[in-house]
Amino acid sequence: MRYKLKAYGIYEYGQRKDDKGEPHQEDWTYPLPQDLKPTDRTFILCDGMGGHDAGEVASSTVCQALSYAILNDGHDAEGIFTDADLHKGLDEAFKALDKRDTGAVLKMGTTMTFLKLHNEGATIAHMGDSRVYHIRPGKDGPSTKILFQTEDHSLINDLVKSELLTREQALKTGQKNVITRAMQPNMERRPYADVHHITDIRPGDYFYMCSDGMLEAEEMESGEHIKNIFSNIIATPQEKASILTKVTALNHDNHSAIIIHIEDVAPGGAPRLMDDDPDDTTQILPHSSAPAPAKTAAPAKTAAPAKAPEQGNRTASEPKSATNADTTQQPPVCGNAGKATAGAPQQQKPEVNAHGQSTAAETGGSNAPAAQNGKADNTQLQPQPNASGESAKKRTPIVFVILTIIIAIMITTLLVNIFGGSGSKTEPSKPSTEKVDKSKKKSKPRKRSKTSHRQTFQQCYDRLFNARGN
Repeated sequence: MRYKLKAYGIYEYGQRKDDKGEPHQEDWTYPLPQDLKPTDRTFILCDGMGGHDAGEVASSTVCQALSYAILNDGHDAEGIFTDADLHKGLDEAFKALDKRDTGAVLKMGTTMTFLKLHNEGATIAHMGDSRVYHIRPGKDGPSTKILFQTEDHSLINDLVKSELLTREQALKTGQKNVITRAMQPNMERRPYADVHHITDIRPGDYFYMCSDGMLEAEEMESGEHIKNIFSNIIATPQEKASILTKVTALNHDNHSAIIIHIEDVAPGGAPRLMDDDPDDTTQILPHSSAPAPAKTAAPAKTAAPAKAPEQGNRTASEPKSATNADTTQQPPVCGNAGKATAGAPQQQKPEVNAHGQSTAAETGGSNAPAAQNGKADNTQLQPQPNASGESAKKRTPIVFVILTIIIAIMITTLLVNIFGGSGSKTEPSKPSTEKVDKSKKKSKPRKRSKTSHRQTFQQCYDRLFNARGN
């Protein structure tokens, strides 16, 4: 699949303070809110484990290592992405965590949520209680559908699944922050991520990734507020992000979220869907209304195939005469294959093989293609004028007549010498009987003069060349 999308980020401190009384943020996202672009297809959100050593180090390490492993293999494009690629990236993230281990008793750790859009849909993976939602907006809250949401790896959720607690009791318990699966360094048995695949993605859908700090309100936890905010009552994605920021501003825990709005979807073989304004990115700052879209420098164009501009519209780099330019590619001339020609084509001299056949067509100043696959072109060669102004074509019949007469005279003279008898040096074999000998005597040929034959040849020759001179 090909996607046209825009992404929005929320990154809030909440009411949490560190030992020095300063705001403390243990969440991390990839990309960070200020780095989100319409071309992004990989999204990661991690929430560092509160109360443990350096939770923000764990969350940032996993985001950076996992994103690097995915993008370094060329998977940020809308191409093939498999579960094996995901597990390879998670393995690299665990290795990066191992290197950052401080040896503390309480190990640093982090949750992990992952979303990858690719040619077959979306791959979602998670560990811990941070969530990913797939939402299809309706005209209002009740008609808006949460098509998919991840299931928390937490103690409370396990108790509810075991029917030891009801959902209402779970919302009021004080152990909501205890998780049963997370990424930590140097673990004897590394936990696995739950993986889910989505193929039904439509224009207008939303993916909503958030840490548990966004869900402190009961209506958020149950999904009621999420349906209302992502319904079509709230018109734009910027307004949805702004409302989410305002309603979570007083939450105790620090919190973060990524909102991905799918604007259009095309089949996998279609060209990449380009955003109308690729520079349009929005960062939701702490405790502020949604700002106007920030304008940044235009990114460099990539070899991705872009949608061809419609007739009458040109890009900034397209020459004004491009619509009328002749873009027909001329085939190479024989003997110059592989060389690009610029300017007016030059006339090529025909080559002749051992049998006197032309191996290339006379171009006559045009870009006619040479003979292909060893087959000679049958185009007739044009005669060139000689020094006296006569063409070779006009001179050819006279030479042919002269040669024909000379050959005829030579053949005639040879036949006369053979059958004349006077010029023969070979003696006839003796007959075996007398009857044959007598018959020979009766048919004795008359003698001819050699001088008369020479005179006849000389006279013909002189007449021929005298006629040519006149």
